[in-house]
Amino acid sequence: MAALPAGVTAHDIETPSGKIHYIEAGEGHPVLLLHGSGPGATGWSNYAPNIEYLAKQFRVIAPDMPGWGDSDTVTVDKRNHVQTALEILDALGIEKAAFVGNSMGGMTSTRFATTHPDRISHLITMGPGSGTPGMFGPAGLTEGLRILQATYRDPSIEGMRKLVGIMTFDPAFATEELIKQRSEIASSRPDHLKNFVDGLGNDRARHTLEPSKIAGIKAPALLIHGRDDRVVHFEHSLRLHSLIPNSRLLLINRCGHWAQLEHAAEFNRVVAGFIAEH
Repeated sequence: MAALPAGVTAHDIETPSGKIHYIEAGEGHPVLLLHGSGPGATGWSNYAPNIEYLAKQFRVIAPDMPGWGDSDTVTVDKRNHVQTALEILDALGIEKAAFVGNSMGGMTSTRFATTHPDRISHLITMGPGSGTPGMFGPAGLTEGLRILQATYRDPSIEGMRKLVGIMTFDPAFATEELIKQRSEIASSRPDHLKNFVDGLGNDRARHTLEPSKIAGIKAPALLIHGRDDRVVHFEHSLRLHSLIPNSRLLLINRCGHWAQLEHAAEFNRVVAGFIAEH
């Protein structure tokens, strides 16, 4: 990882889920940023364009979840990101935080809101699944998820170029710097790669969200989705929006799976305002 900007620091904490590496910046109301499931995903690689901006108002914490980045590896049968998120809050002495989650991190955040409502102040998601089959997307894996899984088997520069390319709408954001960064991160942890591949098809519990529980979410929710997302169809956020009573949906044209990257200025402004106003 490249040198962090001034005011952004890296730390490790021990939790029952193992060692967790995280990035921290700023002061104020805690905001937990949870990354997606792609190879090379970390708190920093997913949120580099956002952390400094949000840290102007909030205490921002971006962990590498177990099985990613510099955190301990974990087999799929022991992977429980909701429990890990709770352990992170406890270890850092945080009573309640705003949760911001991309893709897998969005599903973790949504599930956390159903199981620990007293520990979450805001629910903000970008491109999550809704835990149910879609009507308009493919019956099986989307094009993006197929490439994501293939990149776990081939995290080379060429493999990662395909992944970053399908995650973004505008090719300008599929930069060689980002491709190289994520390829190097993924390739440096073959244990993470193996455990993810070994767990494919055996991690359905992580993708299940009960509609009745989603409808009971009390935290104010902001659901952000790219209109051109080829990894997770935007209908999933439409479904979550229909279920969560206190929610609003931001659907962005010319945007893929990484709204926080492709539309960073709008994302930063909207997220900061949402947390401050609710």
